[in-house]
Amino acid sequence: MILGAYFSLFGAAFIAATLLPLQSEALLVGLLLNSQAAVLGLWLVATLGNVLGSLVNWWLGLRLEHYKDRRWFPVSPRHLERARVHYQRWGHWSLLLSWMPVIGDPLTLVAGVMGEPLKRFVLIVTLAKGLRYALLVWLTLGWIG
Repeated sequence: MILGAYFSLFGAAFIAATLLPLQSEALLVGLLLNSQAAVLGLWLVATLGNVLGSLVNWWLGLRLEHYKDRRWFPVSPRHLERARVHYQRWGHWSLLLSWMPVIGDPLTLVAGVMGEPLKRFVLIVTLAKGLRYALLVWLTLGWIG
């Protein structure tokens, strides 16, 4: 039962960090309130899954420009350039917003397009996503007791 909770949370956090629409926060809160799983374990699994999902976006971004001249390419040259300008303006520190809904996942993809170094990407994204889940844990457990 507990192992299943960890696997479910990992999967939800992983998928939620990709460009697919899914949220992992509700599952984490539910597990915090109704599971025998360790709080630290839940936080670690959610953070790990979410960071690894962001790595998928980063990797896709690295490969994205190879296909930019194809007719089926989903991003117009204008939008790609606009994303590049914003990323160059704010730089790698913009990855501190990778935890945010709507903008966070595309931001990790743009980081790949911009060739953000893997080590710095992982460090900043782990910090951002880990703090987001830590705040969620703290708020959830603080409200109930």
